[in-house]
Amino acid sequence: MQSLAQSGGAAGRDETLARLAHERFDVLAIGGGIVGAGTAALAARHGLRVALLERADFASGSSSASSKLIHGGLRYLRMGDFRLVREALHEGTVLKRTVAPQLVHDLDFVLPVYHGGPYGRGAIGAALALYSLLGGHARGRGRFVPAARAQALVPALNGAGLRGVGLYADAQTNDARLCLANVRSAADAGAAAANRVEVVGIERRGDETRVAARDLRTGAALEVAARTVVNASGAAVDEVRRLEDPQAGASVSLSKGAHLVLERPPGWRAALTIPIDRERVSFAIPWEGLLLLGTTDSAFDPERDTLAVTAGEEAQILAEAGRVLPPEVLRPEAIRARFAGLRVLPLTAGATAEARREVVLTRGPLGVVSVAGGKLTTYRAIAISVLRELRADLGLREVDRTPFPLPGAADPRPVAAGLRRDFPALEPERAQHLACAYGSLAAEVLASGSLEPLAPGALDVEAQAVYALEREWALDADDVLRRRTTLALRGLDTPELRERLARLADERIQA
Repeated sequence: MQSLAQSGGAAGRDETLARLAHERFDVLAIGGGIVGAGTAALAARHGLRVALLERADFASGSSSASSKLIHGGLRYLRMGDFRLVREALHEGTVLKRTVAPQLVHDLDFVLPVYHGGPYGRGAIGAALALYSLLGGHARGRGRFVPAARAQALVPALNGAGLRGVGLYADAQTNDARLCLANVRSAADAGAAAANRVEVVGIERRGDETRVAARDLRTGAALEVAARTVVNASGAAVDEVRRLEDPQAGASVSLSKGAHLVLERPPGWRAALTIPIDRERVSFAIPWEGLLLLGTTDSAFDPERDTLAVTAGEEAQILAEAGRVLPPEVLRPEAIRARFAGLRVLPLTAGATAEARREVVLTRGPLGVVSVAGGKLTTYRAIAISVLRELRADLGLREVDRTPFPLPGAADPRPVAAGLRRDFPALEPERAQHLACAYGSLAAEVLASGSLEPLAPGALDVEAQAVYALEREWALDADDVLRRRTTLALRGLDTPELRERLARLADERIQA
């Protein structure tokens, strides 16, 4: 079994690629988003020989471009998706209590009801009661609260025309780091995980599948042998399906979700759920000391549309937030960053906002299991379903559903206290930031390098960049800025910082 130090850094990349070319794996997962990483972690946990390939960076697609929520999806009740909501609420509790308590945190949600809004008090009250019932009241009972209580949580909330305010509980996460924690879990259990490796061909030979791949950093070709293959490539799921079967048609619809990241006003302590119409809601969410606005929901065609946030989408997000927030919160100069991701939905002819958020598993002619759809919140349940689908192929008697802690799983509060004790120069806010990002691994991270901030005003320190490059598969500045840290979303992505990170990367490669 490789250590993470061997597999997670530039120095161990050649050894990992050699493993991929010469070993025979039980499970090969294509796609290093949350579903592929979660499947790899679960399979490795079962003692299987696992490979994980990602053509870009781990978590570089939807798994770092979500609304950062771990939630049941209150609006899915209107669609009748009670099973999905119940499952998502259960999974959220499991993630928070066992799997990654450092990364998943409780968050109150304020749901204002205005005159002329799409829903009245009766409908909202019934939805809150049902939501609490489906969650087993594990996160508290949804209820109406006085406007003064809501405005204590969100001081900027517009009180004009307010008919009532619902309050309920969900949770939020750092989506990219949750994905990386699953990659590390897989690697710690012996998996060979490599990013910047693109799958270019799939064929069946006897009792195994041969997957042709290319190292995008060197152009070198390699072939990976596996008993089973899982296509968890998200928005590229049909692209990979056509490597197995050139005649494969479309199996998914893509929906674009755009977000804005703004400066967070003082005193803001809860998320806002903003009803837009009968199908959609938007959010204003406190996250990592910032304010996250969004999301949009529009059909996306990769051959025609751009994944960047457009001026029209920015205007839409600000206008929708402006229904409940004053202009001074939403001023353009408060915007720190913009990002967009893709939802992968089972193929639908209707509007994407009305599409059911279900997961469909299919088998191709060469036996590849493709995953269409899914939510960040339910990634663990999806991975269990995938492994159950492969049980006969792998000779597994059963699939263990028992939740297991990811590396670093810990309550961040005592971790932060320990960091301040062991690193006296660490300020309380920075210690808490590190504890929430790495959990019990935070001290190991800080032992990697300097406590000097990576940028003026940043909570992230140089040791995190070194650790990302040596232990977390980061290969360039983008990997560090956008997925190992929150620097890009804080508006701190500068040429000077990129140059500094490039020097650190060069030093790691030369070492």
